[in-house]
Amino acid sequence: MTSGAYDAVVVGAGPNGLVAANVLADAGWQVLVLEAQPTPGGAVRSDRDVHPDFVHDTFSAFYPLAVASHAMVSLRLQDHGLVWEHAPSVLGHPFGDGQWAVLHRDREATAAGIDDLRAGDGEAWLDLCCTWDRIGPSLVDGLTSPFPPVRAGARLLPALARSGGLDTVRRLATPVSSLGRELFSGPAAQLLLAGNAGHADFPLASPGSGVFGVLMTMLGQTVGFPVPRGGAQRLTDALVARAASLGVEVVTDAEVTHVDVRDGRAVGVRTRDGQAYAARAVLADVSATHLFGRLVPDEHLPARVVRGMRDFELDPGTVKVDWALSGPVPWTNRPALVPGTVHVADSVEEMTQTLAQVSAGVVPDRPFLLTGQMTTSDPSRSPAGTESFWAYTHVPQPGMTRRDAGAEAGGEVSGAWGRDDCERFADRMQARIEALAPGFGDLVLSRRVLGPHELEARDANLVGGAVNGGTSQLHQELVFRPVPAMRGRAATGVPGLFLASASAHPGGGVHGAAGANAARAAIWQRRTERLRPGRSPA
Repeated sequence: MTSGAYDAVVVGAGPNGLVAANVLADAGWQVLVLEAQPTPGGAVRSDRDVHPDFVHDTFSAFYPLAVASHAMVSLRLQDHGLVWEHAPSVLGHPFGDGQWAVLHRDREATAAGIDDLRAGDGEAWLDLCCTWDRIGPSLVDGLTSPFPPVRAGARLLPALARSGGLDTVRRLATPVSSLGRELFSGPAAQLLLAGNAGHADFPLASPGSGVFGVLMTMLGQTVGFPVPRGGAQRLTDALVARAASLGVEVVTDAEVTHVDVRDGRAVGVRTRDGQAYAARAVLADVSATHLFGRLVPDEHLPARVVRGMRDFELDPGTVKVDWALSGPVPWTNRPALVPGTVHVADSVEEMTQTLAQVSAGVVPDRPFLLTGQMTTSDPSRSPAGTESFWAYTHVPQPGMTRRDAGAEAGGEVSGAWGRDDCERFADRMQARIEALAPGFGDLVLSRRVLGPHELEARDANLVGGAVNGGTSQLHQELVFRPVPAMRGRAATGVPGLFLASASAHPGGGVHGAAGANAARAAIWQRRTERLRPGRSPA
């Protein structure tokens, strides 16, 4: 059965797909969004499945990039019901004998706390902030602009020259484990940088980890780690509401199984229920592994894309645990200004070892945890006096595990990530929190464990629990993302087909840039085709 024709069909209603739909609708295009899941949002959704009185974000939770990226900010989602909330402080990292490194939106407060722990580090922190003031805005714009970022680059180069030139470039290229030691003498500031670098899948001793650690830390310092009031779903709801106000159709329970290619051009899509939708452009907010070779068979793809995809590398898997707690997390020596995000690792060295284990296919014995205190950040998430809490960590992809470093302690994890593996590993994660927050287990009203398979079942883009659409390491970033043949651009080499997911430049994170880049590429392609000789520009 054939349905009506559209200017564009967007495959996937994740944040990138919805941003793409909004940008196209702003340009006057008639747009259809098809989503396989019962609800839109991709990895930006929330639910009450853990406990009926608690809102838990199913996947992502904190959104600094959403308030820093032009692609998202320009949509003015606050006009469509989105309200941002902030925890009393941004990020905390407990270490040593009850000490805490704490990141605030007030740089003077951050520096004072760091200096109290190691004299001189506070001044070094403020120096880093000043460097960021000069280069940060252009760097963020450059990373979230279509590749190559000509305008942002033109602003960034003189900014780098004013802030130290090649020395600053060298520092940004330094692995974060070395950069922290170079800039700071004490552990607190080093932990903040390294923990933020750990949000991606960089080994902390690898190039690229330094600039990412600085980026995430300074975003926390300047814009915070905000959360949508009422749950992550509210961010999706605002994107959908804005799109709907412009006439965009969003259809759920509509899994696209094929992109139609005729005479070398994408001309529409087909869904599992037999519906066919014609379109002048198809924007795919799907993993590169789903688009290339599956939705679009290899025979329709440029040979260089097919060859490149043979070497495409996913990021590691993920295990995420949600808890409904009857009280606040009983952290030892909890800071007076409670952080929304808490990182759990004893030291930079331990963090480095843990992330290296994951990269080598080893299930870590002491996983590095990223945790979120959501009621602390947004009191609407659960009843007063309780806490909606989660933690996640990276693990080897299913079938890629060589061994379990924690097997000798009991509860061996096979790496197949079935239910038993996930529960045993969640116990390991909970034990780490209990060590820093004695009595934590007594507060648990209910617990949910989402392993790599469960995450992928809820969002097909999270292949094996990979949350970034492919590794963020330098060999698959910028001009190499997702494959060198695409040169960091949304155009796939098939006219009318554009990659709009986290697999495209600039990669993972809720910034909407991949979707906006794909939409602009589609608009540009139509304009150039209309102006070709022999064609009417009308």
